[in-house]
Order: sequence, then C-alpha cells, then structure tokens
Amino acid sequence: MQKTIFIIRIFFFGVCLLGSWLITLTSDDYDVGKVLFFGGCLGALVILVDIYLKGFSLRGLSAVTFGLAIGALIAWIISSSPLFAPLEDDPDFAQNLILVQMVLFVVLMYLGAVIALRGKDEFNLVIPYMKFVPHDVQTPLALIDTSALIDGRIVPLCRSGFFGHAVVIPKFVIAELQGVADSEDVHRKARGRRGIDALNALRENEDIDLRVESSEVDSEDKVDAKLIFLARTLKAKILTTDYNLARLAQFEGVSWLNLNELAESLNPEVHVGLSINLELLKPGKDPGQAVGYLKDGSMVVVNEGKQFIGEKVQAEVISIVPTSGGRMIFAKVN
Repeated sequence: MQKTIFIIRIFFFGVCLLGSWLITLTSDDYDVGKVLFFGGCLGALVILVDIYLKGFSLRGLSAVTFGLAIGALIAWIISSSPLFAPLEDDPDFAQNLILVQMVLFVVLMYLGAVIALRGKDEFNLVIPYMKFVPHDVQTPLALIDTSALIDGRIVPLCRSGFFGHAVVIPKFVIAELQGVADSEDVHRKARGRRGIDALNALRENEDIDLRVESSEVDSEDKVDAKLIFLARTLKAKILTTDYNLARLAQFEGVSWLNLNELAESLNPEVHVGLSINLELLKPGKDPGQAVGYLKDGSMVVVNEGKQFIGEKVQAEVISIVPTSGGRMIFAKVN
C-alpha cells in the first residue's frame, strides 16, 4: 500500500511539472523557470497536505463536510437577513458588503467544521466503520475488549452462529493488544499473542460480521473509559471477561455481556443418571477410583476408573454429596 501511494505521489508531482511546462507554451510572456517552480511548489504542498492528513479518517472527513455545510448555511442566512437591508443604501457599506459576507462564511464555516470534528462520534450521519460492506443499521453491536480477545472463547462462540451481534473491535483495543504482545514479560507476551491469534481468526471467518471502529476517543482516557463512551455512542454492548469493566459499565448504564457468566449458564445441571465426558487425572483415595473435574471445577470421583487415568471416559453420575467446599460427584464408567 505504501509503495503504491508513493508511486501515485511521484506521478502527481510529475503531472504538476508537466502541466506547468505546457502552460508556458501558451504564451511567450511566461518565465519558464518561475512557472515550473510554482508548479513544483504547488505539487509539493498538496503532497505535504496528503502526508499530514494520513491519520484523517473518512468519519472525520464526513464530519468536517457536515460542519462546513452547516456553517455555510448559517452564514448565508445571516448575510441575506433583513439585518443588513437598511445598510445596503449606504455606498460605503455596499462596497464592503462582499467583504463582510466573506468574513461571515470563513468564520462560521471554520467554527462549524471544528465543532463537528470534535463531536463526530456523537452523531450517526457518517459512515461509521472501515469495512465498506452493507450493514443493517438495526444489527445489535458488541464491543470486544482486550480480555475477551485474549480469552479466545469469542471465536468458537461467533462460529457457532448463536451470537447474534456484529463484532466491533476499536482500534485502541487492537493497539493495547499489540502492546501486551510486545511486552518483555513472557506471560504477558503469550497472552497478547493469543489475543492476536483470536483477532486473526475472527478476520478470516467470512461468516462473522466483524467491524473495526476507528473513532478517535480522547487519548488521555483509559481503555475502559473509552470502551464505555464508545458503547454509549454506538448503542452497543460490551463483551468482556473483565468483572471490573462489567460492573463499571453497569454503573454507567451501558449493557454488557460477560463470557464467564455465559459459560457458567451453559454448564449442564448435574443430576443422578447424567452421562458426562471427562478426563481422569489422578487416582482416588479408595482402590480402583480415579478423579476428574468438570469445567466448573467440581470434582468427580469415578469408581473402577483407575485404569483409565490420562484418558477421557464417559461416566454416569450415581450420587452427589454436598460438601463445605461445594459438592462431590460420584460416577461409574459406562
């Protein structure tokens, strides 16, 4: 991409010089050197503006256009209002009327553009996402935070087809995830890379409605505050595994989805006669017993399961004993 843009810039600069030289052929009054210098400066100025606007998003451009239009409309209303009608007969004022109108247009269009640019995240009259594919505006949105990407369960959840939300990943979340992956701490680096792998898996799945949000939220705010502001602006829910973020979002009146609570709600209710699949990890206290664990941490003692230690078996629950630490489940190999 960068190489292509560089070639286009060189081509544009050459066109400016060529155009300047062609202008000199139309009349002998033109100084060739000065005209070429002017054309080169003009081309260089446009390229510098292009480089300076590198981080300017389509959302920002739409906001500026909207602000300019509103400013121009207000300036036109004021300049054509009866406010100036009594002064039009004054010769001195009539000569300066165009100057006054120009000042009104410049000032009000500038103010309109600046105000719209600062509040571009607070109205939805712009193209809000970087992926230029048709989206149903009624599609519910879910903002994904860093913890949900690192957790990784968002990928199979989206693949399952049960998650009826469009997945929105803000750019500042991607930047935070990259920072974790670049950490010198081995464990943080591993977590960051796991999150990046999850992000790539989401991108590669064409069945997932993935959107990258490029809104420029105040850089001084913490990521949690940015997520809550963005969720409120987009009327989206926050998908996270961070308990503190979920509680903060609830306090701010923002809806949230917690993957841990979802996983707990999907755990089957254990009862006598239930058939379960689990891996036997170690011997039990009594001869022939083996011990495994359910996903919620409940310990399962399997009779006559010692020979299957290290393997996954299907067992039938035969009794459940409440304990001070929760419950103990006894089962037998099917």
